[in-house]
Amino acid sequence: MNSEEIQGILDQQAYESKRSGPPEGFPTLPDIPGDRYVDPEFNRLEIERMWHRSWVYAIHSDEVPDVGSYVQWTRLGEPLFFIRGEDETIRCFYNTCRHRGAPVVTEASGKSRGVSCKYHGWTYNTRGELINLRDRRDFVDLDLTCRSLIEVRCENIGNLYFVNLDDDAEPLRDYLGPIAANFDEFRPDTLMLIDKTAIKVDCNVKVLLDAFLEVYHLKSIHQNTVDRFLDHRGSAITLWPDGHSRMVTPYKRAGWTDPGVKGLPEVEGMDPWFKETNYSVLAYPNLVSPVANAGIPVLCFWPDTIDTMTIEVHWFAPSWGDGPRPEVWDTRLENFLAILDEDLQFADKIQKSVESKGLRGFPLNYQERRIYHWHEELDRRIGTADIPDRLRVRERLGSWVTTPEAAQAPQSAAEMAET
Repeated sequence: MNSEEIQGILDQQAYESKRSGPPEGFPTLPDIPGDRYVDPEFNRLEIERMWHRSWVYAIHSDEVPDVGSYVQWTRLGEPLFFIRGEDETIRCFYNTCRHRGAPVVTEASGKSRGVSCKYHGWTYNTRGELINLRDRRDFVDLDLTCRSLIEVRCENIGNLYFVNLDDDAEPLRDYLGPIAANFDEFRPDTLMLIDKTAIKVDCNVKVLLDAFLEVYHLKSIHQNTVDRFLDHRGSAITLWPDGHSRMVTPYKRAGWTDPGVKGLPEVEGMDPWFKETNYSVLAYPNLVSPVANAGIPVLCFWPDTIDTMTIEVHWFAPSWGDGPRPEVWDTRLENFLAILDEDLQFADKIQKSVESKGLRGFPLNYQERRIYHWHEELDRRIGTADIPDRLRVRERLGSWVTTPEAAQAPQSAAEMAET
């Protein structure tokens, strides 16, 4: 973070804390139609045109540490696996034999110099190339070089590996834009995987995602936890192109530091300013990370069915040296999950509400504009022409989106203070 950007965030926080209403010119946001969370056809389009064409975080390199290490991955509803090749490159393939579709990996994770279909014995090396098969004499003109495993786009930022089912997708860094620079801040090439937890929730994935794009709820459900030290009225929000966004929430007391990280090593070279505020980014569509100097949690929200989802919590941190994980980490992880439970408590009940006739739409306020921004992007990716009028989200926030080239945006603190 350069000093100019930090000062801009501080100025906006000061403005947000003192304002008496939304800045002049901020648009009225139409209700988000509740049926977007329950309509089967809309859900199908969302999966096919957004989830299956977006870069999403998948694994940390520690999950495939050695040559031949592999791990299955099915979060997008497709049978995939990652494997580290002899050249140390981590690749992603469909877990589908090119003969008759049987899996080539049957264990959740493992290690092998190659993978072999258990049905008919077709064998592939760690680069996905077909190298052997039973009774080759009985195949007429079979070209092994044309029968490699189908590879999936896989790119990384440091030790964090992302996938995209769209072969024609733009490069990962181009897709992430300013989010990539934010990831670089915490030097992901130096971080270890500390913990990974998956929690099933009975709601549409958007119900829970919405909750992590605002802090309007702090005083209601986090009264004895997060609300004790975060000032939700001072949040500085930045909307970026392609649905990405940032929310930086100040602490209520200047100089406050998280006692739960005392004694933990910090990311080398990371700006100490991150310790003085709560800095959270959304990498569209489903990665939320409240960046911290002594360890970074990454939350990923995954659709399972139209009314069920999974939230994954990944923790990355710098090495503490030799020996087992320090006990302070156990406490930190427990505290984080306790706060997360507070966020989850109403998700299944909200799902029941959107399935009922008691909820027609969600009216959003200025503090909740990241949610509207997320839904605007979803409609762009699906294609508005294919969305029924009753489910569509109207374009409202275009002039409030900060482009990477812009030095200032219409919602910058300086411009808003002049209104």
